[in-house]
Amino acid sequence: MELIEHADALAPLSGGVLVPTMGALHAGHVALISAAVATGVRPVVVSIFVNPTQFAPGEDYERYPRTLQSDLAAAEAAGADAVFVPDVDDIYPAALPVPVPPLPAVATEPGLEDACRPGHFAGVTQVVARLFDLAGPIRAVFGEKDYQQLRVIEAMARAHPRRWQDLQIVPVPTVRADDGLALSSRNRYLDPPERDRALGVIRALRAAAETHPPELAESVMLAALRTHDLDVDYAVVRDASTLRPVTGSARPTRGLVAARVGSVRLIDNIARSVHT
Repeated sequence: MELIEHADALAPLSGGVLVPTMGALHAGHVALISAAVATGVRPVVVSIFVNPTQFAPGEDYERYPRTLQSDLAAAEAAGADAVFVPDVDDIYPAALPVPVPPLPAVATEPGLEDACRPGHFAGVTQVVARLFDLAGPIRAVFGEKDYQQLRVIEAMARAHPRRWQDLQIVPVPTVRADDGLALSSRNRYLDPPERDRALGVIRALRAAAETHPPELAESVMLAALRTHDLDVDYAVVRDASTLRPVTGSARPTRGLVAARVGSVRLIDNIARSVHT
């Protein structure tokens, strides 16, 4: 496996599969790399970069876990051909301003992560667009756990077919612990009592998955989250494509939750049965 530290060394690897990460790799990231390998497209390039522009003041940029040596071992074991580990100056060179792409509606209108973390998707699209430009992939793999982010990246890629020709976004289902908690690099900050409380997120989503109409499902989720003493940012049922409020019964919907336990912010989502 090749370790790449500078952007100019990426050019020979264009035409492959990109797996963007912020490191602190766990089984969820391994699933992303495995999905990239399963596409049959080579090379598979994993990027590890904790992107400062997607963190708001007071968020955990400095504290975000950085575990490069174990990350490299995990990426190699999962089948990656190369790992790109740039520094901030390589992604955001002083002599080359990196613009923020126009944000799609799904990044600004749902009132979910866009409302809770203003500026977050500007930073996400900025760094992902930069990585697409540098790596030149024809596939890019993203997890469903960050569901709104997935939809934002899909919309961004569709909006720029000439810039990133033949690029396809490959979604990968959320990987969970045996008890149902969605895997996250930040889970390591949970002490045992907090982790028990964090299970309220998946319990709320599962309780609402078969509940109709959406308004009742949202009430069920909120009650479950409060039972587990979680500080709720949102607990909603939305159109699975646009993430806007549900207006009909025939389209797929998604339950989405963001809540806090202690210093850790948890996000998760689940597909819901179609009610006709």
